[in-house]
Amino acid sequence: MSGNPLLSGLAPTHPGEILREDILPATGLSKTDVARRLGISRQTLYDIESERLPVTPAMALRLGRLFGNAPEFWVNLQRDYDLRRLEIEMAEELAAIEPVAA
Repeated sequence: MSGNPLLSGLAPTHPGEILREDILPATGLSKTDVARRLGISRQTLYDIESERLPVTPAMALRLGRLFGNAPEFWVNLQRDYDLRRLEIEMAEELAAIEPVAA
């Protein structure tokens, strides 16, 4: 792998993992209650937690409001996850691109 810190061996962290492992357990609320408070279905919450759905800007606004943190926190987690995952997937293709000075 290159010297790129994004390819340093750690798997990208999906915001659903943060939600599942850290945020939801700290609230003491049931998933049903969290989904109701967010105005979404339980299935949507499960899909985010299980990393099958991304955190969209609209969902980031909901999560930020419910948990008292900035929506940018959630959007940035998703952006970083998407970029890291794609960079890993596209490593060969990107390596074939010769950089130029702009």
